[in-house]
Amino acid sequence: MLAQAVFCQPMKHSAELFPAINGLLERFDRRAKQIEHVYISVGPGSFTGLRIAVTLAKMMHLTNATRVVAVDTLDVIAANATHYISRTNTEVNRIATILDAKRSQFFIAVYERISKTVLASNRQHAIENGQADTIHRTWKKIFPDSLLTASQFLETFADTNQPTWLLGEGLVYYKDKFKAPGIRFLDKQYWNPRASKVHLLGWQKAAAKRFTDPLKLRPTYLRAPDVTIRSGK
Repeated sequence: MLAQAVFCQPMKHSAELFPAINGLLERFDRRAKQIEHVYISVGPGSFTGLRIAVTLAKMMHLTNATRVVAVDTLDVIAANATHYISRTNTEVNRIATILDAKRSQFFIAVYERISKTVLASNRQHAIENGQADTIHRTWKKIFPDSLLTASQFLETFADTNQPTWLLGEGLVYYKDKFKAPGIRFLDKQYWNPRASKVHLLGWQKAAAKRFTDPLKLRPTYLRAPDVTIRSGK
């Protein structure tokens, strides 16, 4: 990855997205029509942010035939844990990614670290079969993206014999709700999704020819948006 642009503050997608893209293109003397792939995270997450990402990807496909790869937002956050382990040399075998879903609920997924033996076997198999898709994978999702309360999560995954390490933006205001024996937390700097991880997961899928059909591309919400119908006279 050559560079990334970070929005100045949350919920600035519509105002800053196109200037960010144009700025990166100009920096490397490229044009929009030269973009061959676009990798986006499709949720769960902010309704507005997801819609903007999906709309942009479809627009790029329709105007430039850009190929699209959609990756799971919770997977993107989980990928931060690999960097944490290598940097701190901490033993982490199970993680959970947490995003705030409002109404005292959270978007949560749980992962287990793939053993070095299995990882080496997967890597060799991938190389032999020309599948770059599995080479960098170190986490296996054992609990799919779900909508849970903190107590529901703790009932299942708070285990002192097998600690679960948490990360994700949902902890910024609600970390205390998840404090329990058997629960640990990665450093706060690893809680946010990163463009570099979207690129990593997207590139793996693209290398394995696992592109997304832009016409069928939809955000992953896990819950319906709040809509109030105003009665008129």
